[in-house]
Amino acid sequence: MTTDELKERLEEEQKQLSKLRMNHTVSPLDNPVVISQSRKVIARIKTELRSRELETK
Repeated sequence: MTTDELKERLEEEQKQLSKLRMNHTVSPLDNPVVISQSRKVIARIKTELRSRELETK
């Protein structure tokens, strides 16, 4: 994936995580593990973006 695609995916994942948290607050999710999985995906994307940033310097 290109850096721009990763940034777009990061925004989408962050929006999805906020929706999941909101839904979980209102009524418990069937599978709350989805929230932690989403957080891990966001962390992986941020890590990749940071490593690419450091490579260009």
